[in-house]
Amino acid sequence: MRYLVPLAIFIVLVIFLGVGLKMDPREVPSPLIGKPAPRFSLPQVVDADQAISSEALKGQVSLLNVWASWCASCRQEHPLLLDLARRNVVAIYGLNYKDQREDALAWLAQFGNPYQTSAFDADGKIGIDWGVYGVPETFLIDRQGIIRYKQTGPLTEAIIQEKLLPLIEELQKQGQAS
Repeated sequence: MRYLVPLAIFIVLVIFLGVGLKMDPREVPSPLIGKPAPRFSLPQVVDADQAISSEALKGQVSLLNVWASWCASCRQEHPLLLDLARRNVVAIYGLNYKDQREDALAWLAQFGNPYQTSAFDADGKIGIDWGVYGVPETFLIDRQGIIRYKQTGPLTEAIIQEKLLPLIEELQKQGQAS
């Protein structure tokens, strides 16, 4: 009998470990999915005298990409964002996270600017409101300002083709039916 309790605990731990090993560590569930995007108003990266707010994300299906000039993975996904912007599939906004404005401007000048506009979150407080774990992260927001998808880590061609584009198309059709 005294061996049954440790054995039961061991079996439960093995089950939890087995379940955990089958999970994808890049798919971090967000408590914000299905909820309104957190409100914000920040200066723009390109024009510090102009602000961008969460209201810009409403009325259209949009992507909010959290990025920084110091982020190596952001550089990896950047050509994909440029391509998406060129195809004009979805409005793309940026949230420049814990960066220096000069570095962000230089980065955009060097690699191109896929964003309609990018908010400058120097201290990262807005990123915290959005539940940002690190950069890059990308949020898909519907016409009503509800977060419908979150990608933690860099976007890949497979993620764009298999997850993002079908969801964008579905959300855009929903908006047309209304």
